[in-house]
Amino acid sequence: MVVQPICEPVGLPLGTNVLVARVAMPASATEPSRLLHFHDVAEIVLFGDARGRFECGAHSFAITPGCAVFAPTMHYHDFHFEPGTKDWTLIQVDPYVLDRITHVAIPTEPLCVAPSPVERERLAMLADWLNRVALADRTDPLVDQIVGLIMHALCRAETVTAEAIPDRSAQLARFLPVIERLRSNPGQPLPMSEAATLSHLSPAYFSRRFAAVFGCGYADYVTSFRLHIASRRIATTRLQLSEIGFALGFSSPSHFTARF
Repeated sequence: MVVQPICEPVGLPLGTNVLVARVAMPASATEPSRLLHFHDVAEIVLFGDARGRFECGAHSFAITPGCAVFAPTMHYHDFHFEPGTKDWTLIQVDPYVLDRITHVAIPTEPLCVAPSPVERERLAMLADWLNRVALADRTDPLVDQIVGLIMHALCRAETVTAEAIPDRSAQLARFLPVIERLRSNPGQPLPMSEAATLSHLSPAYFSRRFAAVFGCGYADYVTSFRLHIASRRIATTRLQLSEIGFALGFSSPSHFTARF
C-alpha cells in the first residue's frame, strides 16, 4: 500500500496545515528539475528575482520579478526557470484551511498576479507573519486568518494574462469527483462501483485507469487517504483513537490500529 494519499513529490509534515519555505539560488546553482505534478495542498509562490514560466492545467504564465502565483489543489503544475539568480517564498496550504476561509472567494483556476511594490511588501510581511505564527503554534486560529489575508491580497492584485497550452491534466479531471467525494466525507463508504459511476467509467476500466494515474489501486488509495486524515486528527485534536477510526469508516478500533 502506498504511504502518500495522492500523487505528490512533497507533502506537509504531520499535523501541519501550512508550511512556509524561502528559497534563494545563486546564478551558479543547478537549475531546478522540471516535474509536472499535482497534490492536495494548494501552493502560493511569491517570487523575488526570478524569470521563467508557470504552467498549470491549460494555462502558462510568465514568471517575472515580483510576481506571485496560486496553484489550486489537485491541479497539474510545473515551473520552468531561466538561468540566473532566483528567489521565492513558497506557501503550501492544506485544502481544509482554504475550506474554512469564508470571506474570500478562493480561485478554482490557477492565478498569476503582478502586485504593486506596496502590495509586494504587504505580501512579504504576511508571509513572514504566517511563518512565525505557524511555527509557534500550528493550531493558532491566526493561521487561517493570515492565509485569508494573503488570498485576499492576491485576488486584488493586477492579474497576468495566461497563454493557452495543451491541458495535460485531463486524465486527472475524470477522477476529481471521486477525490472531492472522499474529501467532503472521508468516512462514508465509497465502493469502487460507485466511484466508477462518478467517473462515468465501467468498474474494470476505472480500476485500470485509476491505478495508471495514481500509481496504486483504488482500495489502497482510499485507505491511505483516510489514514492521512487520521494522522492529521491525531496530531491536531484531542479525539479518542476509536472516535477517529469510526469517523473515517474503519469497522473497529483494532482494524483502525492494524491499518494505521
